[in-house]
Amino acid sequence: MQHAIRLLVILSECGEDVGVGGPSDAIKVMRSELRLQALDFWLRNPDYLADELVTKFEVGDLDDSYLVTAQHLLDDPEPDLRWYPMPRWHYGAYEAIDDAFSVLESYGLALLDRVGGVVKTCRSQFFLTATGRVAVTDLAAEPRLSWYVKQVKLVALVAGSDLGSQLKARQYKQAEYARTRLGSTIAPIASAVRDRLARFIEDDPDDQDEEAS
Repeated sequence: MQHAIRLLVILSECGEDVGVGGPSDAIKVMRSELRLQALDFWLRNPDYLADELVTKFEVGDLDDSYLVTAQHLLDDPEPDLRWYPMPRWHYGAYEAIDDAFSVLESYGLALLDRVGGVVKTCRSQFFLTATGRVAVTDLAAEPRLSWYVKQVKLVALVAGSDLGSQLKARQYKQAEYARTRLGSTIAPIASAVRDRLARFIEDDPDDQDEEAS
């Protein structure tokens, strides 16, 4: 069920408008399972998400308030409780989504369209329905589940409009991710991210001014 919730909020926040030709009750779509899997990885691994925030700060895409956000991702108990590691396969972090998506389909929250033959799927498209959007709004009002709705906004922020292949390439830049053996769980990087974050915080002139005063 938690996997289904993650997929639902990802479609809601990171999907694009359906446009012409989609199902009549669909309002958002993601046309790449590779992108969906990459986004799910960041939602399930707060330490990797925190590192992306630090990187975006480093290149000037985000202000220093996101260093605090990254710190919270590493230290707050709630993100740690939501940590669900993923195994690495040939195209990076991957976990089968059929069971989770069937839950969403059974409640009319989302639709899955596979293009191609029986043996090989050429493309998968994942649609969020209007009912699914209402469900996400309800999740945002539920104290124990609203975390997913808030966290996926950070995932959308770091992902931007990059294609799935581009997101995977960014994730592979992490040595721990890249050297994980096929079929093995991708290990956390929280300690390394803390060290990296500490360097930026120590160099923050505002912090130095406060200490001097």
